[in-house]
Amino acid sequence: MISDQTRAVLAATLPAVEGALDDITPNFYQRMFAAHPELLDNLFNRANQKIGTQPKVLAGSIAAFARLQLIPDAAQQKFIIERVAHKHASLGVVADQYPIVHEHLFAAIVEVLGEAVTPEVAAAWDELYWEMANTLIGRENELYADAGVTPGDVWRDVVIVEREQVAPDAVSFTVAARDGALPSFTPGQYISVQVPLDDGAHQIRQYSLTGAPNDPQWRFSVKLDGEVSSYLHERVFEGDTLHVSTPFGDLALPEGDAPLLLASAGIGCTPVIGLLHHLVQTGDTRPVHVLHADRSRSRQPHRGELADLVDKLPQARLEQWYENGHDAGDGARIGFMSLDDISIAPETVALLCGPAGFLSSVRGSLLAKDLPEERIHYETFGPELVRVGGRG
Repeated sequence: MISDQTRAVLAATLPAVEGALDDITPNFYQRMFAAHPELLDNLFNRANQKIGTQPKVLAGSIAAFARLQLIPDAAQQKFIIERVAHKHASLGVVADQYPIVHEHLFAAIVEVLGEAVTPEVAAAWDELYWEMANTLIGRENELYADAGVTPGDVWRDVVIVEREQVAPDAVSFTVAARDGALPSFTPGQYISVQVPLDDGAHQIRQYSLTGAPNDPQWRFSVKLDGEVSSYLHERVFEGDTLHVSTPFGDLALPEGDAPLLLASAGIGCTPVIGLLHHLVQTGDTRPVHVLHADRSRSRQPHRGELADLVDKLPQARLEQWYENGHDAGDGARIGFMSLDDISIAPETVALLCGPAGFLSSVRGSLLAKDLPEERIHYETFGPELVRVGGRG
């Protein structure tokens, strides 16, 4: 816990630091990648670096954590730590990497803010950084222990045993261990996949697991969008080897019998597919309302599988929206997902999966229907901007 003196300095300086974060974070990344180019090639998403989304993620996390020291919100802080820790664990991040970030981040802060960074200010933000870092390190070590691995030792080679085209621009891969069965996972979790690119880089992306948790094999789907997905679409077939991580991720089915709302868009259906497989396999009888939005019926990934899983649950129903309505089919709606005429019971737990714009819209609609914020959980596809009040 940070000291009262540090909290006072943070309160006085947070507005200035928040205002400069858009300058601080690019400066930080440039410094760190110049000193450690292997981090850009083999750990960070370089596509997100080019378009500037990853620096904004860091800025949002730091600002949110700092503000939570001034206006405490235990649930919000837990959400931030859980989301970041699971992502770090899926990448194999270890404690020794935090001093590297500290060195270059604080050099960037000093360069951007100049004389405003007095020894007192530097000490306060240094204390904040290590408070957040040590909290993350502790949680990451717990995740590694729960997974039965040494910290950072999350990678294994698996073999592609099946490749299936699940949409015109989406492929499903089933992978198996070289010997025995792969570990079980929690429904809604993802794995990291690392691929060797032609320029020597080994880039990593995360993909949700779509099979049942106790299956001896893992299955995930990849939409064609970026250099890693292009590699997987064009170069990976049955019999090939992939380098993947242990499953992580904090999107989980709640215990109990409260009604579920599962809402997804596009390839965001993949966590929902995994959750539904678990519900079917365990004979779950709670009410489940599945909502999905896509560009068109013909391009919808896992369209038949989604409908089949819903049909196997005794109290589940499916509603779908298509932007392009000419092939929508009977019962589908045309346009973007709208919850205007969707009845939401107050005890409902909502799990949302998809791109940031979709999540913001659906989350806003649920809040407008008086669903409590703590009953809304989500998995975003792409870099996530963390904000106070944005609990998942």
